[in-house]
Amino acid sequence: LRAAVLLKDTKLLDVKLGQLPSWLALRDFTPGGIVGALRRGHDRFYNKYINVKKGGLGGISMVLAGYVLISYIWSYSHLKHERHRKYH
Repeated sequence: LRAAVLLKDTKLLDVKLGQLPSWLALRDFTPGGIVGALRRGHDRFYNKYINVKKGGLGGISMVLAGYVLISYIWSYSHLKHERHRKYH
């Protein structure tokens, strides 16, 4: 027999669509809760991709891709005006 998992302990990918509002109501949206969630996410990423015995390029390439994406978003307004300019 499977033990019943509390809705609070259920991962987002395992939550059914009808349970989503009640699952979101159980989340901690205080600044401390958000910082804790970001810290847990960083720790999971670091332990999975960076802090490994036999590392590859996976974690570093994800960080690099994130940096490229963020720098593109930051300079998008400048690039948008630049593409309409004519060069003769």
